[in-house]
Amino acid sequence: MENQISHLFTPFALFLFLFILLKFAKVFRNDKIKLPPGPRQLPFIGNIHQVVGSLPHHILKDLANKYGPLMSLKLGEVSVFVVSSSEVAHDMMKTHDLNFVQRPLSLSTNIISYNSSDIAFSPYGDYWRQMRRICTLEIFSSKSVQKFRFIREEEVLNFINLISRNKGLTINLSKELFSLTSGITARAAFGKKINDKEVFAMTLKEIMKLSSGFSVADMYPSIKFLHVISGVPSRLEKVHKEMDKILGRVINEHRDGRSDVDPQDLVDVLLKTQKDEYLDPPLMDNNIKAVISDIISAGKDVSSRNCNFIFTSSISGDWCMHY
Repeated sequence: MENQISHLFTPFALFLFLFILLKFAKVFRNDKIKLPPGPRQLPFIGNIHQVVGSLPHHILKDLANKYGPLMSLKLGEVSVFVVSSSEVAHDMMKTHDLNFVQRPLSLSTNIISYNSSDIAFSPYGDYWRQMRRICTLEIFSSKSVQKFRFIREEEVLNFINLISRNKGLTINLSKELFSLTSGITARAAFGKKINDKEVFAMTLKEIMKLSSGFSVADMYPSIKFLHVISGVPSRLEKVHKEMDKILGRVINEHRDGRSDVDPQDLVDVLLKTQKDEYLDPPLMDNNIKAVISDIISAGKDVSSRNCNFIFTSSISGDWCMHY
């Protein structure tokens, strides 16, 4: 048994040594590229050790004070620029915008955005410009925003009534705010309150939780087994399938004319646009799901950033805030 283990350990150690050697060689090659100033990088981990242990924006501020408004860091295998000056940011966004127009992709964003066919993560090109034009003219116009004003008023009124009815009881306001934004965005997108609202809200919350935050696997995209070890992609695939079923049912209901909508909701607008024979590239159902997911996730992200606090009402109607 010991001999078998030693036989297995030898090729594994050799593979690990070659892997580290290749990483060193890659670091040395990158050193020849002229980059903005930045802190010294360690082999394999780069500057990861310098951006952990405290609030990231505080660490980056301290580093920027030392190395300047345009600073280069290396997080694992990923090279990044840190801009801390409005003048430099304006130059990058305006003068050199095409060089920095792409957003970094990760396995999680690729799963939830239907192979990057949404607005936020789709590569810059004809498809992105087409989706931006559709959203600007049909979805985010002032006319469209005013069209759904009655939805916002009804949902906020329901939210106020909920708080008023719970005198003397403890209310998790963070949860209710999440439900409020869920109701507003879902009705604006789907035209009505979906039947499985709770499943929809919990599925969306789980997707946001799994796809956000720091991921070691994203720092080392060439090491595929890190994704397997983390288990995040498999869990994300599972909850994404649940979301896909919900969005698929909504699209089929609208397409079959069973959706009693007045005025037209966002799904109706996108389905109408889908019929345009001059649309190039054509708009597929997964593209519609990706755009709707973008809009709904953006609405939820605002409420999810709220601090967790709970209101407790007294008999007199006064409110106390508990952190």
